[in-house]
Amino acid sequence: MKISKQRQDELTKFQNSIKYNFKSQFLINKALTHSSYANEHKDENVKDNERLEFLGDAILDLIVSEYLFKKYPEAHEGDLSKYRASIVCESGLAKAGRDLNIGDYILLGKGEKMSGGNDRSSIIADAFEAVTGAMFMDSSFEDVRIFLANTLIESVRYTTTDKLYQDYKTILQVEAQKNNKNVLVYDIVEEKGPDHDKEFVVELKQNGEVIGSGSGKTKREAEQIAAHMALKNVYKYTKE
Repeated sequence: MKISKQRQDELTKFQNSIKYNFKSQFLINKALTHSSYANEHKDENVKDNERLEFLGDAILDLIVSEYLFKKYPEAHEGDLSKYRASIVCESGLAKAGRDLNIGDYILLGKGEKMSGGNDRSSIIADAFEAVTGAMFMDSSFEDVRIFLANTLIESVRYTTTDKLYQDYKTILQVEAQKNNKNVLVYDIVEEKGPDHDKEFVVELKQNGEVIGSGSGKTKREAEQIAAHMALKNVYKYTKE
């Protein structure tokens, strides 16, 4: 895929905002290319950011885990897992992405763009993960650590643990393990609407029994709602 002069100017502006210049402009361009755009430009051999998103997700987990391990030397594994999940979640990643105005630089298909995709949390969060993966491929682990320290981690550095975003899936997993009922399965039972405006319906099962359900614009959101329902109805969890 050839990068136009206008697109290169956009990429330069974004790289200035993250204080890192990519050796491969094709790599950062791919990180900011949504699948809806790639599907509309198949004849140009355009690739989307989903593989980079997969890589970035793993790198985020590792770097945030390292940060929390050092910050909370007395914390138990279960608490560290909850803290990490509260940072590396859709809302946390979307906030970090919005602080960088990342939505302004994502290439979207026409339908996705018209429906407000440039400000959709799931798309922004995925792009933030993809940029993380792209930076790792383009440079070094240390460069990625610096980038995340200045963006994602900085936003929660002085936040007390009890004020972190409640990640209901992780909290439910901890509660289930306490009660020796740790077989949790999230099933997508329905997908409604066009590709640019999907709604997912999820059922949460524990040992084969449905204990919660939820619907949302992303699979993550639907799973969180299902987990929250299960916490309130089955485990009588009252914190919000």
